[in-house]
Amino acid sequence: MTDPRPGPATSRLGPVVVTRPEPEASAWVEVLRARGWSAQAWPLLHIGDPQEPALRHALAHWRLHWPACDAVMFVSGSAVQRFMASADRAGPPPDATTRFWSPGPGTARVLAHVLQTLGLPADRIDSPPTDAAQFDSEHLWPVVRSQVGPGKRILVVRGRSDGQADAPEGGLAGHGRDWLIARCREAGALVDVCVAYERRPAVFDTPALQRLRSLSAPGSVWLLSASEAVAALPGLATGIDWSGACAVVTHPRIAEAAQAHGFGRVVQARPVLPEVLRVLESLAEPS
Repeated sequence: MTDPRPGPATSRLGPVVVTRPEPEASAWVEVLRARGWSAQAWPLLHIGDPQEPALRHALAHWRLHWPACDAVMFVSGSAVQRFMASADRAGPPPDATTRFWSPGPGTARVLAHVLQTLGLPADRIDSPPTDAAQFDSEHLWPVVRSQVGPGKRILVVRGRSDGQADAPEGGLAGHGRDWLIARCREAGALVDVCVAYERRPAVFDTPALQRLRSLSAPGSVWLLSASEAVAALPGLATGIDWSGACAVVTHPRIAEAAQAHGFGRVVQARPVLPEVLRVLESLAEPS
């Protein structure tokens, strides 16, 4: 996946805290430690099954009927895993032409693996180019808009925050996904939304919370890939001064949340591990 040789000058930084949900957090920590970084897994969000009966019923329905859609958009790798990891999912009929939309390379990699198990080629996946400035819905749209038109059926598979109310007409929380759904509907497409998982703030015991003060000390670096993860921090970290900590974020909206939370430095990186490693190495260099 990456070159395992230690990174340069890692002692200039404090701990690198990976806040992605599991199992991604542990996978990133393993790679970071192999490169010489003092990395710690601290998942701020837990991924679980949707709780509401109506959401579970809709999920069961779409697991069986997704091949009837012209395209299925998965908003994250977790959406792919939660939607496709069921024994009740449908296999594609021989004449299925469904396309699969991904907002970035991480989701695309998970999709490619699942499609292989279904006997479908990875060239069914549409995603922003690898050199895109951002990996999000806005940069996905130019790639897929030629597929959208009157009568086309699009299914969006996504997550939902614990306690979050659904937007009107099945809209998504999150500016980018709302925007893409609006573009599809403006073009005449029929858009359905399926909740495959719920995000809940992670729960930590007292010893873990006592460690938080050292993990947020000056020189620490927090890898943040969701605005909701930043929103979970105040309830955990009352009275902690974050002005000496650095946040490495993967989108401008997350950067805004990190700045509002009080991180002393916010640096943006594309949400791929080689890019995050490059940013860490630049932070470790003498100023």
